[in-house]
Amino acid sequence: MQPKSQIDRVSTAVPPQLWFGVSAVFHYLGPSFAVLLFPAVGVLGVAWFRVTTAAGVFAVLTRPWRTLAEADGTTRLLLVALGVCLAVMNTSFYLALERLPMSLVAAMEFVGTIGVALYGERRARNVVALVLAVSGVFLLIDVKWASDPAGLSWAALNALLFVGYIILGHRAARGGAGDGVRRLGAAMAIALVVLMPVGLAEAARAMASPTLVAAGVAVGMCSSVIPYVCDQLAMSRLPRATFALLLALLPASAAAIAALVLGQIPGGRDLAGIALVMAGVAVHKPAPA
Repeated sequence: MQPKSQIDRVSTAVPPQLWFGVSAVFHYLGPSFAVLLFPAVGVLGVAWFRVTTAAGVFAVLTRPWRTLAEADGTTRLLLVALGVCLAVMNTSFYLALERLPMSLVAAMEFVGTIGVALYGERRARNVVALVLAVSGVFLLIDVKWASDPAGLSWAALNALLFVGYIILGHRAARGGAGDGVRRLGAAMAIALVVLMPVGLAEAARAMASPTLVAAGVAVGMCSSVIPYVCDQLAMSRLPRATFALLLALLPASAAAIAALVLGQIPGGRDLAGIALVMAGVAVHKPAPA
């Protein structure tokens, strides 16, 4: 495992906004590749590959068993909560992507974030932000309330857990980038334990194909290892308010990547909805830590 000082040196080698930019690209690039794998591996199988790959990489880099052994009771509770959040969030995200456009699923992630901000900071700007974001989501949803309630339910669960990931991830990064990455590794090991009985059966069907296994590993690297590490490197140096403002870029990155990789070309109504969500995220003031 790298000493904390080395991880912190890597973190400070470039501006934190650049770490966020790398995360913003891979945050949806990996899931777009995952969508292409769904027919061959299954949704739960791809989720299993994603978490297993990340847990394996972090096990080598961070030795999560040591992190868990050395943690106090409060930190262990944080790690368990973050691990369960990651497992269920990733699975619900994929189940939503199986049914809905990526731009809609990504946009819904931020309604919950702004709702938490309104609860913690009851200001007019947060009311405006929530109205903007909700209006944008309604434009993106179009007629899907009736046509795919299951997909919207999974997307809503993912949105709720995305809020938990932002809050818990910031708490994990409080000790610096080194502590944040180590705690992320321990949380990912817990996520694997949670997801193992759910996704293993589907993933096992792909084990006979080296190509599918390699693709599943690549999805895990692009979806969980690269963006989550970059998030920790950014979160350890950015105030929550600044990080929350940068999140306004994610709906646009989701729409662009979905168009390039999946051919989900947004129409005028979709672009207007994405713009409203981005405006809402940019306007809102985050809840205090």
